[in-house]
Amino acid sequence: MGVAAAIGVISPFPFYYWLWNHPQTWVELCGKGRDPSKVMAMVSHFLKLLQFLSLFSVSSLSWPPPLYFWPLFAFGQFLNFRVYQLLGESGTYYGVRFGKNVPWVTEFPFGFIQDPQYIGSIMSLLACLSWVPFQYVLLWIMGYMFMIRVESKEDPTTRAKPLS
Repeated sequence: MGVAAAIGVISPFPFYYWLWNHPQTWVELCGKGRDPSKVMAMVSHFLKLLQFLSLFSVSSLSWPPPLYFWPLFAFGQFLNFRVYQLLGESGTYYGVRFGKNVPWVTEFPFGFIQDPQYIGSIMSLLACLSWVPFQYVLLWIMGYMFMIRVESKEDPTTRAKPLS
């Protein structure tokens, strides 16, 4: 396993873990006038780019993809986009942890699929198995499984207080 690719694949998860457990520190680091969810989104997009470049560095692209690629990837991305559409940036990027009031959502896929954004991402990764070695996909999925577990233990007492 290429060490650099493996590090790139797991790079976001320590960041997410730290934010989940220390949201007040993040809010303070962002400072007044800066939306902590927006800053998290920017950092997360950079880390996602590192993940994709890491996978690309160990992939073997061949065309056409197997038939299972299309339904898995399409439904996985549908779940991701739907979650973002329903929750917005603040809901997707830990707004509740940063002291924001994010409305509870029950529309599909919420209430039907537990952790729909992570499930969608896992489906999209599994779709790419014909191109990416299994160990990298597994490592990325393990990162998602870790975060599902971390985020399932919400402690309201550790939520950040919004900067006034």
